[in-house]
Amino acid sequence: MAKKTNVLEIKTLKALKDFGYQSRSVKEEMRANLINSLKAGTNPFQGIQGYDDTVIPQLQTAILSRHNIILLGLRGQAKTRIARLMVNLLDEYIPVVEGSEINDDPLEPLSRFAIDLINDLGDNTPISWLHRDARYTEKLATPDVSVADLIGDVDPIKAATLKMHYNDERVIHFGLIPRSNRCLFVINELPDLQARIQVSLFNILQEGDLQIRGFKLRLPLDVQFVFTANPEDYTNRGSIVTPLKDRIDSQILTHYPKTLELAKKVTTQEAKITPEQRKNIVVSELLLDLIEHIALEARSSDWVDQKSGVSARLTISALENLYSAAERRMLLSGDTKTHARISDVFGVLPSITGKVELVYEGELEGSQNVAQSLIGKAIRTLFTEKFPNPEKAKKSKKENPYALILNWFNDGYSISTLNLSNEENYINTLLTVEGLGELVKATYPKLPEYEKVILMELVLHGLAEYSQLSKHPLVKGFEFKDLMAGMFNIAEDN
Repeated sequence: MAKKTNVLEIKTLKALKDFGYQSRSVKEEMRANLINSLKAGTNPFQGIQGYDDTVIPQLQTAILSRHNIILLGLRGQAKTRIARLMVNLLDEYIPVVEGSEINDDPLEPLSRFAIDLINDLGDNTPISWLHRDARYTEKLATPDVSVADLIGDVDPIKAATLKMHYNDERVIHFGLIPRSNRCLFVINELPDLQARIQVSLFNILQEGDLQIRGFKLRLPLDVQFVFTANPEDYTNRGSIVTPLKDRIDSQILTHYPKTLELAKKVTTQEAKITPEQRKNIVVSELLLDLIEHIALEARSSDWVDQKSGVSARLTISALENLYSAAERRMLLSGDTKTHARISDVFGVLPSITGKVELVYEGELEGSQNVAQSLIGKAIRTLFTEKFPNPEKAKKSKKENPYALILNWFNDGYSISTLNLSNEENYINTLLTVEGLGELVKATYPKLPEYEKVILMELVLHGLAEYSQLSKHPLVKGFEFKDLMAGMFNIAEDN
């Protein structure tokens, strides 16, 4: 049986021809590999959540159609992640003429360098192999990007060194796009690219060639283009010129996760949690839900600029901060293990203030107050998902399930939940409130004890959000009191 040839052992043009290598464009290459992937039932877009029935099918259709693609969507919708994963659809290795600046195909050379080398050496032309990971180029569009950066320009130093005239194409210094020949080229935030720079892409997208200053140069480049943009930014920072948009074959709209469960999958998948944190800190599903509700509240808030969007990075950073807030408390209180609490969620404020873009009214309110309000609204929503609405319960003819709790506070009692209290003190403080433990136990009898404790804290915060109790912020926690007593405290503070 003949020994199977390792392509990396092929070092010359003759050996490549003998091997039977067939050239194909990068778009044909991606199409063929996607077809094989679909037939085998494998997913080249691992880790992308919530797009199985929307974005991914459209993306696959565009690749099968050999289209250049633009991904339109708000911040934090995995546009760049999708583009980077498209590398998985490239062949593992492709042959290039050794020393070529533009990854010349040995069987179909484009550059003057490669053509001259093959004419001189013939079948002895040296061949090297380019791995798929080296076939990805990404450029963030900024106003200072020039045509020379993307396309190329005359290099006077090269002309002087080689003693060549400026009309010799060998003095050209190729830009990023020619150097990405036979590769995947991504331009992020396309509207930020100046209009005159966008115009320079026309020929490459339509005719597949480029123009550099006065050269009569036609290089039919082989590039898979992927562009990303936030459609709402067009009027703020720039726009995609119409002829360029017309030349981009497929436009695909991305979106935020459509369900809470999908949003949680994205957050837990992307959050960077250390093994020690996972081992020593238990985060309830309730708190994961609460973090996602904060983002949902932000995406509907009148204080937040909805055109800018609320990135999934908000919830990712928030979960990381939640673990860290619980870890800090655990270390300071002397516990070896702990459970994250509702009060720990207020430690994620820095994850919110830097991730939301406020409108004028929000700026007047202040980023810190907006963040606290979003947490409060998220608690309010989650509370009524888990327990009866206290406003409806108060008006109902049935017995108010919160009566014992409210009466206990009405009798003048209060409690303080301190951020740094250890597990034992935290639990004992909550159990002090008459009727609180009984309410949770009656509503969720089969839940683990630590989940019941978190629900007890949720009830207190929820009643405060519905103005049934007073929640007074302390330097190191919160104090819960009867509503009237809280109002007198506020008056005294003022």
